[in-house]
Amino acid sequence: MTTDEGTSNNGENPAATVTEQGEDITTKKDRGVLKIVKRVGTSDEAPMFGDKVYVHYKGMLSDGKKFDSSHDRKKPFAFSLGQGQVIKAWDIGVSTMKKGEICHLLCKPEYAYGSAGHLQKIPSNATLFFEIELLDFKGEDLFEDSGVIRRIKRKGEGYSNPNEGATVKVHLEGCCGGRTFDCRDVVFVVGEGEDHDIPIGIDKALVKMQREEQCILYLGPRYGFGEAGKPKFGIDPNAELMYEVTLKSFEKAKESWEMDTKEKLAQAAIVKEKGTVYFKGGKYTQAVIQYRKIVSWLEMEYGLSEKESKASESFLLAAFLNLAMCYLKLREYNKAVECCDKALGLDSANEKGLYRRGEAQLLMNDFESAKGDFEKVLAVNPQNRAARLQISMCQRKAKEHNERDRRVYANMFKKFAERDAKEEASKAGSKKAVEGAAGKQHESQAMEEGKAKGHV
Repeated sequence: MTTDEGTSNNGENPAATVTEQGEDITTKKDRGVLKIVKRVGTSDEAPMFGDKVYVHYKGMLSDGKKFDSSHDRKKPFAFSLGQGQVIKAWDIGVSTMKKGEICHLLCKPEYAYGSAGHLQKIPSNATLFFEIELLDFKGEDLFEDSGVIRRIKRKGEGYSNPNEGATVKVHLEGCCGGRTFDCRDVVFVVGEGEDHDIPIGIDKALVKMQREEQCILYLGPRYGFGEAGKPKFGIDPNAELMYEVTLKSFEKAKESWEMDTKEKLAQAAIVKEKGTVYFKGGKYTQAVIQYRKIVSWLEMEYGLSEKESKASESFLLAAFLNLAMCYLKLREYNKAVECCDKALGLDSANEKGLYRRGEAQLLMNDFESAKGDFEKVLAVNPQNRAARLQISMCQRKAKEHNERDRRVYANMFKKFAERDAKEEASKAGSKKAVEGAAGKQHESQAMEEGKAKGHV
């Protein structure tokens, strides 16, 4: 129910008011959490499960004694809704609020801290009163780069998630600029959504979803259709997309420990070809998914026969080299270097591994290391003209970089010198002024003495 904002200012105990007038917002209707809205929110949208919410609050015991307040700390409190990061009453109560709303909650012990209490402030089996203001909320940033934001409309069942390679059945609706461009049920393999005109962000989000979960996904260009767009759907390059996705069912792919060496080698050959197809099509993120599978299956495989060991090393070497090339295309140069290091651990004189590591280091402005790798390439293959050109590039770039640094430092030192000169000039001027004032004072004193002698 809603009351005016002045109710608690007439001397009444706010906890008693909520007890008498509050709405039971529990699913069991056991009056474990009662709520009164003190100020109506500014929008009709409420936070969803998993959203990060920002609130101000104060908490009191049923006798009116305050035990906590974010206002005292002068900093809002943030938590993820429905994740068990706060007491049950808060997950229930805040999920009913609108942005800008202020409400009063009365929470029975079983929805608060129960018989255990909390620290020394909240006794055992305490009923708690809270005033909460919902300042803001936003969806879950799945990969902490703002590329995929998830808002869960309906929580899924169980605790199992699809893995890469799982076969999933989903219903999806895609929107862009307020226009629905895709609406269908589809079955596909996670990591291969591109084959069904599904953006990579959906593949990546699915491994964090549960069966029957329904969520809204906001995809940035990198996780959508990227620079190419999707003419089939009328999607422009670098467009931001919104999808509503329901995971109806899934069948997990075999994990590494469920496969024997023979099966892993057979699957490695299959995914290597898939990765190559994606790479040639410019789908570098999708190619990475395929090549990473080879690494996950074979990198820690032991007890192989001589034949299996050679095959495994061959697949791993190809996977690391191809991953390095993908990461170069994706401008993730540190990862490219790491993959080249892995490849060179298997074959220290590998021409491609040395060259690609040199490329990555050159793009990271590590000119000396890059030059060293290109020189190693020439030691392996003196006919590699590209490596010779890259050495010249490293030398030129290093020179330009040093010249730029010299100019920067020269300007810096010039400014310091000018500042010091101004300070010295200011000090000299002050000294002259002091000396001039002292001279005038001495002259004045002499004149006064002369006048005094003449008078006598």
